[in-house]
Amino acid sequence: MKDPIIVIGLGELGSVFARGFLKTGHPVFPVTRDMDMHLVAQTHPNPKAVMVAVGESDLSEVLKNCPESWKNNLILIQNELLPRDWQAANIIEPTVISVWFEKKKGMDTKVVLPSPIFGANDRLLFDALASLDIPSFLLDTQAELNYELVRKNLYILTTNIAGLEVGGNVNDLMHQHASIMNAVAQDILDIQDQLTGQTQDRKRLMAGLIEAIKGDLNHGCMGRSAPARLKRALGFAKDADIKVPKLTDIAHHYVK
Repeated sequence: MKDPIIVIGLGELGSVFARGFLKTGHPVFPVTRDMDMHLVAQTHPNPKAVMVAVGESDLSEVLKNCPESWKNNLILIQNELLPRDWQAANIIEPTVISVWFEKKKGMDTKVVLPSPIFGANDRLLFDALASLDIPSFLLDTQAELNYELVRKNLYILTTNIAGLEVGGNVNDLMHQHASIMNAVAQDILDIQDQLTGQTQDRKRLMAGLIEAIKGDLNHGCMGRSAPARLKRALGFAKDADIKVPKLTDIAHHYVK
């Protein structure tokens, strides 16, 4: 029998990965919200991997309280993820996947783009997703991972926040509201530069944004998390004393 895998959080995405791990022969042990991670770690101190599949708002607390014996084998899958998030919890080298497929209650998995993976457990994730016919690919360097994380952040934040103003889908945003999309994107990239401590390749990232939009032209812009994402982005900008005129304008007019 293959080594077990711990999955913290069995929401829609966590359940997809759990099924993939099971199909590739790994026992899966869940940690749900009402369970004590440290008690589970006493029984399974050295699993093959520990996937953290909680939402982004719960990530910092889970990482802070993660059992020490699990910290070297973590897999992270959250949106709005950057190296600073795991470094703040003294996590050194997690395996990270930028998830480009959706799974909502009552619907099949919907792929937008192949999902890039980087880290020690990259092949484990690749094989699990392949067993479910979900495409992914392996990255070679941390620099490529950083690009992919910023690209996903740019897509999620730009489409969600612009959607507060224009609604509709990403195809409408790209073709009918390009000036709004670009203004939001530039504010987001200013924030990403600050959060990563690097000047991003904006030409490449904007091309990556368009590629992602074309991956699912009917994808709705404004998810239910959009107001929270805008509030979070404005908080980062305020902390860093960054001017984000378009985000500020949207907050004044469209967020109560």
